Amino acid sequence: MAVQCAAEKEVAPQDRFDYFWNKRGEWVEEPNVRRGGESGVQRVNGSDGQLLYTKRQTGHIYRSLFHPFGRPTVLRERDALTGLRELGVRVPEMVFCGAQRDPVHKWRALLVTKSLDGFQEIEQWYAGGGRERHGEAVHERVLKDLAENLARMHKGRWQHSCIYIKHVFVRVTGEGDSAKAEIALIDLEKCRQRLTAQHAAAHDMKQLRRHSSFSDTDWTNLVYFYETAFGSAIKGL
Repeated sequence: MAVQCAAEKEVAPQDRFDYFWNKRGEWVEEPNVRRGGESGVQRVNGSDGQLLYTKRQTGHIYRSLFHPFGRPTVLRERDALTGLRELGVRVPEMVFCGAQRDPVHKWRALLVTKSLDGFQEIEQWYAGGGRERHGEAVHERVLKDLAENLARMHKGRWQHSCIYIKHVFVRVTGEGDSAKAEIALIDLEKCRQRLTAQHAAAHDMKQLRRHSSFSDTDWTNLVYFYETAFGSAIKGL
């Protein structure tokens, strides 16, 4: 249950879980008590100075048909991160993921990812004047890249399941006609594959509409770019 990272090669594979478990930093998401345990996120520095985010869990599980006795939610997130990167969806790069039983028979689990350098929550980008600073042509590129990442995810039958606007990050580099807009999606803990792409698409797009502040015009543009990338219309958007 481990993913090797060049930045941490000096740590023996059998010691990697303890290495990251004992590595502490600032809480960016205080531990939440739910799902029979706790889950929180800390910001730490890797051995090469790379900023990392460590999701730390104790007894924090989900149950499903395939895992009726419970499985740490970070393992579901690991599967989603791997699957989405294979589809070309921009998500955080995974450094390590592992889970083990502690002496009192509760799961301890870790998911370590690299920081999204240069990215910020899209709502913060709007509030900071990003749209006005870069202009409408660049804003269209932001919406288009968001739409294309969502479409790639859904065409692979992956449903984010918690696609609130705070889980959408943006990075704009360059100026004017040469400016590049990139979108990344985070918090894939509830992500799962559906039987059809249409089911995944309908759920997430309706949820994003409810939990975002896009104007009617911006939403119409986003849906246009999305359906172009997806290859068909989604009922009710």
